[in-house]
Order: sequence, then structure tokens, then C-alpha cells
Amino acid sequence: MYGGPASTPALDRLADEGVRFDFAHAHAVLTLPSHVSILTGEYPFQHGVRENSGYRVAPNVRTAATLFKDAGYDTAAFVGAFPVHSRYGLNAGFDVYDDRFGETRAPTEFVMPERPATEVVRLARAWISLRGSRSPATSNQQPVRPWFMWVHVFDPHAPYRPPPPFDTQYASRPYYGEVAATDAALAPLLDDVRGASRPALVIVTGDHGEALGDHGEESHGLFAYESTLRIPLIIAELASTSSSRDTRAGELSHVAARHVDLLPTMLEAAGQMVPSDLPGRSLLSAGERRSNAPRTSYFEAMAGMLNRGWAPLSGVIVERGKYIDLPIAERYDLAADPDEKRNLSGQSPDRDRTLAAALREYRAPLPGQRRAETPEALAELRALGYVSGSSAAKTKYTEADDPKRLIDLDAAIHTAVEAFGARRIADAVQIYERVIARRPDMAIAYRHLAFVQWERGDVSAALKTLQRAVAAGVTETSVVTQLGEYLAETGEPGKATEMLQPLAKDPNADADTLNALGIALARGGRRDEARRVFERVLAVNPDSSIPLENLGVLALERGDIAAARRHLERAVNVDPRSSRAHADLGVVALKSGDRQAAVAAWQEAVRLDPTNYDALYNLGTTIARGGDMNTARPYLEQFLRTAPPAFYAKDLREIENILRRD
Repeated sequence: MYGGPASTPALDRLADEGVRFDFAHAHAVLTLPSHVSILTGEYPFQHGVRENSGYRVAPNVRTAATLFKDAGYDTAAFVGAFPVHSRYGLNAGFDVYDDRFGETRAPTEFVMPERPATEVVRLARAWISLRGSRSPATSNQQPVRPWFMWVHVFDPHAPYRPPPPFDTQYASRPYYGEVAATDAALAPLLDDVRGASRPALVIVTGDHGEALGDHGEESHGLFAYESTLRIPLIIAELASTSSSRDTRAGELSHVAARHVDLLPTMLEAAGQMVPSDLPGRSLLSAGERRSNAPRTSYFEAMAGMLNRGWAPLSGVIVERGKYIDLPIAERYDLAADPDEKRNLSGQSPDRDRTLAAALREYRAPLPGQRRAETPEALAELRALGYVSGSSAAKTKYTEADDPKRLIDLDAAIHTAVEAFGARRIADAVQIYERVIARRPDMAIAYRHLAFVQWERGDVSAALKTLQRAVAAGVTETSVVTQLGEYLAETGEPGKATEMLQPLAKDPNADADTLNALGIALARGGRRDEARRVFERVLAVNPDSSIPLENLGVLALERGDIAAARRHLERAVNVDPRSSRAHADLGVVALKSGDRQAAVAAWQEAVRLDPTNYDALYNLGTTIARGGDMNTARPYLEQFLRTAPPAFYAKDLREIENILRRD
């Protein structure tokens, strides 16, 4: 079975219909940079996206979608999770880019918004049916246009929670339950393609693997061992009739396939010109699939450097030799040691030098400052007293910075997340403090700790944690943005605006940063400037719910109920799961005199997010004022039980009085 311990009959059948590659590799071990490599045919250092956050695909970058669109194809993408949201720029060239799974509501949410493979597949099948239902061209009909579609499913990712019946079948190995569930979800989509009116090339691959404890790594992103770097790859041409069976059916190829080979493969299969500057080679020809000529592959893992201050990791695979460039270098013979248990670095200096030279030939630069951290922005932050200047970017990394020496800190972060999820808040705080004490340059620890403190209502501690981070030189955009958000929420919008404006000067500033700036401006009474900031976000991401929600709130504040309704209804259409959009529509309904619609909107908001305390307050008090205390009581008691006093002290006293009078 292709899924290892997981049952994968759909993928097994597809492998029997085409070619399975048993030595295929990604070039990054994170979702966004890996998918950018798949769609552009370029290595991460070429397309410039080195991590899941802080990067956006340049608008002029050539991708599979732009190339096929230019060639007259219909193009569509149906994606399953936030790392490939349209805000990151992968939507260029797609007629349809369906990413309606919602958006994050805080920079440190521990679980990314996603939707199950069954939902993604349903949307993809509907799109195909509109094309497959048209009969071949006749004298009265237009020809069916060729199409290119990307279907992205995210289910086999932490946290591992497979749906029934896979949850019980794989109770002891839930990750594999998610793999099996994803295979089952893909089966009807593959059947639809088999029944389409013309043959279709199908490529199934992964963006990366999952460590599951390999070499001490819990999930993925920090190391680049085979458990996370090696990926599945099947290429099959599915014909509309069984008599047109692919001559490659059932083939197993041992060639060193790479993600950069996929775009040339797609273009050649479609009869399109393959750009000569692409580093990959098509896998269509039997000669390529069976060639003994070496295919060198570059790979990297930069999250440790960018989010934790650890040493950057890059490497190369040549034939079955693998070299990892770190302060403690590693070399493996993957043919003899596929699990990478024996580090051969230093045992054969000539071989070490050969592989190190192969890596240097790529001339891959390290990630520079992320897009919002321009020198001008940093200078202005220093002027505001938020950067000490004592923690300049490292010019040299030592063995103390090697991820192998620090992987226990990653395990600690996972333990803290679990503690927070179990409401063991004090335990989570202690763990994060220990991590920071050992590595004061770990941005993720500061951000998580501040989030935990904020969520439990310890506003002062959250602010101090982020201020401590920035003063220590941890000036990652997300840290400064989080601090700006918290300052705006606690009555210091002017200070927040001063902090965020330098970052917003970058023309490619992050959407979270811009939204935070807009909120700070609005809280400071500068509503016209706030509106322009939100409109700037919307111009780049027209299908983003957050700027629409913010524009709706601005319209409410100036009394323009019609404009507020337009913005908020559009936000709900974009993101039906947005609790905030539903809650604000409740306010619109109440101001319009429709109390029943307001209650329904707030009920939906609370159903979507029980921690939407504003909606919960409005719901309970509005029903109570209408005289129906029996219905209102559960909402009022829930608010009294769960709303943090640091933010809702006055409202809590009011609810206590309402309940006492009843």
C-alpha cells in the first residue's frame, strides 16, 4: 500500500494506472514554500518564499496557472488550509481560487483554519462537472476548453483528528487515520476524471512529510530528514475509456524526482513550451524516468532561523548521497541508511567536499530581512525605543545554534500548546518562560506566551512579554504586529500607530500588519486613514473577510447602516464561518429595527465561536430586555462564567445584576 500503515486504495489504484516514483523529494519542509516550488518550478531561493508567514509570491512570478491561462485553459484551485490562502499570492492565473475556509483571528492561533478534504473535493467535482457535462463540439456548440486544476487537501497535519470511521480504525495512530480518510475523500474525484470527456494527466504529490518523532521532531519544518523531505509522487494519464490504458501503467521509477520537475512535466504533457530557465526536467519520457544520470536536488529548512534564531539549514541530494549544511554537518548514504541513523560526515573528507561543493553551486542566499523589516522600518522602531540594536542578525552560527542541539525546545513548545489546550495555563506560561530564558531570540515563544497571557486576561503581562521581545532585538513582523494590536486594544492606539506605520510603508506589507494598523487608526479617531488602510488590504486580497469586517465596523461607527450591511454581508459570503461578521450583522439588524434577525445573527456568531463575548453579551441582554429570561439565562450565565474580567468587568457586573433581579 502506498500509504504505509494507512489503507489507500484510491492512490494504490492510481499508481497501478501510471508511474509511482519511490525517491521523490521536496525542496522545503513547509506548506507555502513547497507549493510555490511545485507551481513555479523553482527552488525556494529563486522564487523567494522561504517560510509560511512573512512572504508573498511576487505578482509577476510565472506559475503553472499563469502559463496555462495564457495558453487558453480554464484554471481553478480548491485549497484546504490557511498556508496557501490567496493573501500569499498563489491565486495569480486562476479563474477560480476557492479558499473559503476562514482566516486566522490572532497571530498566534495554535490551529490553522482549514476544511476537510471531503469539502474541498466536493467543490472540485462541481467545477469539473460543469466542463465534463458538455458534449464534444458540434456545428452548434463551442469546443470544450482544456482545463488545469489544483486540488489542495490538508487533513494529514497536526492536530491529528481523523473523522469516523477512521478515528476508531486508527485510534492508536491517528495521523495514518487522516491519510486513510484523505484517500477515501479523493476517490470520487479521481473517478470523475476517469469519466471525463477527454484524457487528463493527474499528478498526486505531497508538500512535505511528517516527522512523527523522527530525530526528535514532532511534526515538520525544523529538520530536513527523509521523514519530512521525501514525498509521494504518482503521475498517471487517466483516459476516458478503458481501452486507452496508459503504456506506463504500473511502472515504478527509482529516478530522483523533484518538485521542480513537475511544472516541466505538466507543460510537456499539454504540448506547451517548457521555459528554458526552469531548473527541472520533465518526467514524461521513459528515458528520463529510467535514467542513471544524477539529478541533484537542493533543499532547505529556514523556519528555525526565521522564527527561533537557530542556524539555517540547507542541503543537497546527489544520487543517494545527502549532505546537510549545519554547524554540525551531516552526510548520509540513503541507499544503505534510509533512516539516516549514521552520520558519515568526517569519515570520508573527499566525499564531504564533493557534496558541499555541489551545494555551493546553487549559490543559494540565506533569507534576508522579511518584507516588512526594511532598514527604514527598523530605524523608526529604534527611534521609538523598541529595538535595542544589540541583537543584530548573526554573521556566524555555532554548534549551540544547531537545531539538533535545540530540538528539545520544539518539544517544549508543543507541550506548552497542549497545556494551553487543556487549560493548564500556569504550566504553559512556565514552559514558555523556560524556553525564553534559554533562547532569548525565539520569537515563537514570546508570541505564544503573550497570547496565553492575553487570553487569560493578564493584559499587563502580555504587553511586557512582547515589549521584552522587541527590546531584545526580536523584531519579526508578527511580534511587532501582535504588540501593536494589543496596545490598540488597551487604549494606546497612538503608540500602536507609531509602531505599525513604519512596517506599513513597505508596499508588500503583511495583511495582518495593515489590518492592525487600520484598527489602531480607527481607535485613535483617524477613521478616514483607517478606511484607506483596509481598502489597501482589500485591493490585494479582494476575497479576504477581515478588511471587509473592519470596513463594516467603520461604517457602523459613522452611522452608515447600508454600507455596513454591504461590507458585512460580503464578508459572510467570503467566510461563512466568520463569527465576527455574523456578530456585526446582528448589530446592523438591531439598528435597522429587526430584533429577530439580530438575535439569529448573534446565535450563529456564538455557535461559530463561543468566545465571541461581544456577541454573547448582545445575545443574552437583548433577549432578556425582550422579557424572555428563560431563553436569555443560559447565554447570560455563559458570559458570566467565561468572559475575562480584564476586558469585561463592567459588563460582568451588569449581567450579575440582571440575573439577581430575575
